[in-house]
Amino acid sequence: MALNGRLIISGRFLATRASMLPARIASRPGLALVVLVIVAAAIFSFLPASLSVPLALAVLCLLLIPQTPLTALVLLLVLAPLRTLIATEASAVFPFDVGQILFGLFLLSSLAQDIARRRPILRFRPDPVLLAVLAICMVFGIGAWRGGDIASWLSEWLKWVVIAIMIWRLSETARFAWAWLVFAVVLSAGANALVGIYIFFGGSGADHLVIMSRYFRAFGTFGQPNPFGGFMGIALPLAIAVSLCQLEYVLACSRQRAVIDWRRVILLTMSGFASALILAALFASWSRGAWLGIAAALALMLVCWPRRLVQGAALALVGAALLFASASANLLPASIANRLTTAATDLFTISDARGIHIHASNYAVIERLAHWQAARNMAQHHPFFGVGLGNYAGAYENYRLIKWEDPLGHAHNHYLNILAETGIVGLSAYVGFWLVIFWLTWRTRRHPDRLARSVAVGLLGCWTYIAVHSIFDNLYVNNLFLHIGVLLSVLAILRSQITCSLKVE
Repeated sequence: MALNGRLIISGRFLATRASMLPARIASRPGLALVVLVIVAAAIFSFLPASLSVPLALAVLCLLLIPQTPLTALVLLLVLAPLRTLIATEASAVFPFDVGQILFGLFLLSSLAQDIARRRPILRFRPDPVLLAVLAICMVFGIGAWRGGDIASWLSEWLKWVVIAIMIWRLSETARFAWAWLVFAVVLSAGANALVGIYIFFGGSGADHLVIMSRYFRAFGTFGQPNPFGGFMGIALPLAIAVSLCQLEYVLACSRQRAVIDWRRVILLTMSGFASALILAALFASWSRGAWLGIAAALALMLVCWPRRLVQGAALALVGAALLFASASANLLPASIANRLTTAATDLFTISDARGIHIHASNYAVIERLAHWQAARNMAQHHPFFGVGLGNYAGAYENYRLIKWEDPLGHAHNHYLNILAETGIVGLSAYVGFWLVIFWLTWRTRRHPDRLARSVAVGLLGCWTYIAVHSIFDNLYVNNLFLHIGVLLSVLAILRSQITCSLKVE
């Protein structure tokens, strides 16, 4: 099976854009643009950083967004995780966060481009990915009349509405530029990883996050290590998949003594560096949920990477055997082994957090178990429709354990949190949604383009990571749902390419 010229975009699209860049810069408008940027940089250098940075971003948006709305999307994904940092450090309270502002800018620029090119604005394609998200929106809409706090329900429900809008728009505007969506997600994770590594080596100074007596748990711009580790874990499978794809190409050319495309070498270098950076930041988060999630994700990717599943299963078994042997021979660092084993012992042996003696080493685990127990209490009293989407914190006081007064916003287990808020109906819909997404991604592995197939395997790793880490935390925080929406958009685009190819043949 082969795709036509418009559908093989992972290589052709990038090459076409790259070949057009010199001509654009050499043109008079392009030269004027370069001069304008130099002049603006000179002006900004005399301004204070608190003023020059926002102005520089504003100028960048004005210059680049009219060329392509994807510029706004890249800025959106890179800057949206600043939500928590701005909320805690800003002296003033803003009605909208940076993610909402940039999402509105992306949506307006996308619609404006459609109007300028006289394309239908309200065009709707019944894509299975989009339909699955819309189904979740309908089920979660039940929380509008179940919960006591309509604002909390609306805040959580709109996250899924925004994901649906992103899939709808990107399926139209980025059909031949999906590789840039992957680049934007990896770039945003890499930028946050740099902040996390800086914190790890002493940039935070938070005494309660000290590990190994001299380092600090990394939390990036998320304010907390666990969701930061979740961000790293979601992006890492994608970065690794792109790196392996380019490495396979370079090795194949070397064996055949063929000319290697220098752009592939650059892409391999960049994606490899991003993978190492994100992996280091994930480790620095010291998040057990992130470690377990990435282990499960990489294991599944090992199974799926070869075209024959038997070979992949053999690779996964070898990897598991090596890891088990390392643990049995005490080759793992003592700090890591102790952190994993103590958590596993407490999580799977304690069924009731009441009456447990609390000390520094088990506080975080017992606190999580106490919130799991509160969520189960909510589900027992409201089994079918829950207490209302987003209303866990509001209902917490009536179902909490005696020693644990702070609701923390969620149950530290996304499945129990959904069960408590939306009942059996909502949890069944949520699990069914991800099963559908996983099945669609699995079928996308048939994509004939090598990069697209590698990205599909990476997406399987992303979904696996979300599934595992959600046992311990809520990952739909600090605008991270925007990145998940972009990944679902990539899946929708790749799946539609396979469908179009089958129709052509």
